[in-house]
Amino acid sequence: MSNVARFEYILMLIVLIVGLELAARKMRLPPAAALVLGGIAIALAPGLPVLEIDPDLVLIVFLPPLLLAGAYFSVWHAFRLHLFGILQLAVGGVAFTTFAVGLAAHWLIPSMPWAGCFVLGAIVAPPDAVAAKAVLKHVVLPERITTLLEGESLLDDAASLVIYRFATVAVLTGSFSLVHATVTFAWLAMGGLVVGGGLGWLWIRLLRRVRDRILSITMTLLLPWVAYIGGEWLGASGVITTVVAGLVLGWRQHDVFSADERLRWAAVWEVLVFLLESLVFVLIGMALHAIVLRHRGTGWVVQDVFGPVMGIVLAVMISRFVWMAMTEGLRIACVPPSRRPGVRGFMTYVVVMGWCGMRGVVSLAIVLALPEGMPERDIMQIATFVVILATVLGQGTTIGWLIRMTEGARGQVPGQRHYLSVSQARALIARVQERVMQHLAYDAEGQLVHDRLLEQYAYRAELAERFSHEQEALQGRQDAHYRALLATIKAGRAELLRLHRSGEIHDAVLHQLEHELDLQQMTAEGALI
Repeated sequence: MSNVARFEYILMLIVLIVGLELAARKMRLPPAAALVLGGIAIALAPGLPVLEIDPDLVLIVFLPPLLLAGAYFSVWHAFRLHLFGILQLAVGGVAFTTFAVGLAAHWLIPSMPWAGCFVLGAIVAPPDAVAAKAVLKHVVLPERITTLLEGESLLDDAASLVIYRFATVAVLTGSFSLVHATVTFAWLAMGGLVVGGGLGWLWIRLLRRVRDRILSITMTLLLPWVAYIGGEWLGASGVITTVVAGLVLGWRQHDVFSADERLRWAAVWEVLVFLLESLVFVLIGMALHAIVLRHRGTGWVVQDVFGPVMGIVLAVMISRFVWMAMTEGLRIACVPPSRRPGVRGFMTYVVVMGWCGMRGVVSLAIVLALPEGMPERDIMQIATFVVILATVLGQGTTIGWLIRMTEGARGQVPGQRHYLSVSQARALIARVQERVMQHLAYDAEGQLVHDRLLEQYAYRAELAERFSHEQEALQGRQDAHYRALLATIKAGRAELLRLHRSGEIHDAVLHQLEHELDLQQMTAEGALI
């Protein structure tokens, strides 16, 4: 396939992605499920060209920006508060799943060497950041569960890649050193923390000097690849380097970006992340093509593959539930009795966390990069694909229903921090703005010079405080207010376009006034969500 043909093929995939996204929304399916099924349909369709997938290219193109975007929008305070639990999942959970799957694989496939069994375990162990983010967008969970899932999916790739690297060396060379593997992992993790923190700090210093929004957005787009490639080049973990750089940038974004830059940056990244996430899931389905071509007959699959693969899928799922129950039980045993959740809260946590274990891009890239000499390579690849399909299609499509069934997940956990609601925070902000305006409304001689602004901010503060106490009673009036505002914005936009099309205003005036109307519309639409 020529480079031009590859480009045209990718454009065709993007068109397919748009159609699959629309179909998923209409049928109320998780987009990831629709995209994987679409990729499988492409892989099995006769006559379509085979798109060669370079696993190293998949990792370096898709993983860095998705990791940085996830870290950038992470809540730093919650991430730091639950760091021990995140590490417990990202390191301990990956190691436990690797061991459990390795035992199951050796029992189900005796011809596979022990080290090869643990290679397979390391491949399917890490829950995927892309899959977790895609699912968490559409469900409502308590802060602790959401933070643990997002944090786990950001950090578990490093643990999985290290285990995979040493298990693969053990298969091909017949030697393995636990001490060397542990030291290497510690070095990669610490190196990632140092390099990522330093790179994030450097990028913030540079962005403060660059006061051009196009250049600042371009620099931000470059950061994930600079962090990932730079971390790997310096001998650190590229994954951890990218995550830490994203956390630092997300923590300091309010000091670095102007409002205009932040709006444009968010729009650019939203489109980029959407395209990358969607292409990843389509590629997962398409990756089955090569195996289908190698094994056209179903006899081998039914006799030698189906049973072991189903057993491995069960091992992946069950081991996660077991680890969640063990770690949550130990945590509860160490907290005071007054702060311990009841049996319902414990079971809710185990069920929801256990079911949120979707696999995706990292497992796909690793399994495609398996050396040709790896024993039972085809079974490993089939097992990985089936694990991805079973978790994305099975767990991803049912997690919303499961959360609705476990209403206890939304209750307040004893000892959990209480946060202000949006309306309460808005009321406090409005009062502070009113107090500032009370000082600025008068000149040095005590004359009132900003009477209209003072009146507006006093009215806004009074309304915000009243709404924070009577939200249910006033919600209808507020919605009606913003719908009326949207109607006036629509009329103003129509008049603006009429003036431009009739040649009465310049393009620069059009863009300036349209930007102001866009900001007003965003505010009104945000209040109606």
